[in-house]
Amino acid sequence: MYLIRRLFSWRIANPVLSGLCRSFLWMLLGAFVLSLLLWGSGLKEQDLSMYTYIVHGIAAAFGGLTAGRRATNKGWYQGSLTGIFYGIIVLLIGFLALDSSPSGVDLLWVLAAAAIGALGGIFGVNLQKS
Repeated sequence: MYLIRRLFSWRIANPVLSGLCRSFLWMLLGAFVLSLLLWGSGLKEQDLSMYTYIVHGIAAAFGGLTAGRRATNKGWYQGSLTGIFYGIIVLLIGFLALDSSPSGVDLLWVLAAAAIGALGGIFGVNLQKS
């Protein structure tokens, strides 16, 4: 029984990497909900731009929260690093998949993701089990 518990309970020790994994899981869930909303209602793809920003904000916040919980201190730092990496990866995927050119607004989006991740990290470091 100990072997099974040990095999299936792996943890990522690095706070930023675990926060990124949690961010992308929340983004996957949000994209699924948005696709169901798009399929089941009369919305068009052009109407979903605000909702996608909300999904990305929630994903960055929960990634920062996870990074803050895994870190022992400086949750704002771990959360902001998670937000920066999350923003850069999402922009890189958009650049490669959609052939969009990077602009100055994208830098603001990365800074907003870093601020949201830092806020999540602040809350996450205070949610640790003592």
